[in-house]
Amino acid sequence: MNIIEVSHLVKKYGDLTAVDDISFSVEEGEIFGFLGPNGAGKTTTISVLCTLLKPTAGHATVNGYDVVREQAQVRRSIGLVFQDPTLDEQLTARENLLFHAELYNVPRQVREQRMSEVLKMVELYERRNDLVKTFSGGMKRRLEIARGLMHCPRVLFLDEPTLGLDPQTRRHIWEYILQMREREGVTIFLTTHYMDEAEHADRIAIIDYGKIVALDTPEALKSMVGGDVVTVHTVDDEAARHHIAARYGVRVLSSRDGHGLSFEVENGAEFVPRLVAESPVQVLSVSVRRPTLDDVFLKLTGRAIRDEGADQKERMRQRVRRRFGPHGRM
Repeated sequence: MNIIEVSHLVKKYGDLTAVDDISFSVEEGEIFGFLGPNGAGKTTTISVLCTLLKPTAGHATVNGYDVVREQAQVRRSIGLVFQDPTLDEQLTARENLLFHAELYNVPRQVREQRMSEVLKMVELYERRNDLVKTFSGGMKRRLEIARGLMHCPRVLFLDEPTLGLDPQTRRHIWEYILQMREREGVTIFLTTHYMDEAEHADRIAIIDYGKIVALDTPEALKSMVGGDVVTVHTVDDEAARHHIAARYGVRVLSSRDGHGLSFEVENGAEFVPRLVAESPVQVLSVSVRRPTLDDVFLKLTGRAIRDEGADQKERMRQRVRRRFGPHGRM
């Protein structure tokens, strides 16, 4: 069963088409990754699904409810965890959750039980009576995830859930997210700029210039790259670029870090000795690896994924505050 259905969705701002006739679906219980570079239409699409924006054309439903005609039902069906903190740091963890429960009309007879469940899930139950201002960044993010689950949403939207956290905390957050999916059966709609995190998704949609350019499982997307990725650095990379392209008939790109060249070949480990022996310039270093989602993104969009512009994020936050108040009430 599909819990999200999007059909020929279009969103225009004057002459600018931010979302250009996209269609996709998300299955119930799925972790769905939504990736795109700055200005690709990712934020606009999510804003439509969360009823923050009305589409110019097309149709979308969440949990069977139309995002235009049945906004109240959609809002009750979803939870939101924004990139920027929205907790009240002058309240305790328990008070933040109870306030959220009040806003969402969670029945009083189940509030305490539900609060205990979600706090234990993210390992914050022992800190439930502590002020949020005493929490670390990772603890605050875990509490926000717990808060997003208080009203038992069918879909949880996570906007960059681990941005700015250290690798160990990021890993722990993902342990909680995966556990949450198993225990709650909630569908997760995820945006992230960490490609290693996108590997957790069951399927990934890549959007660029308002259009979905690919949608598949992580493994299927990586198979699109074709072969191994070879990265080489020489004393004259420009001369090496022309030689490699002409000699081996491959597309040569600048490597993501700006140092050296990268290209795709079959059986990379066997190819490297030939590359070094036939190079007209001295080879300083060479490496071979299997394709990653970074390579897929670069191949499909021609550029690396990067953080959204602050102005675009701020516009979305302002829309949320105007419509739902400072705590993001739905």
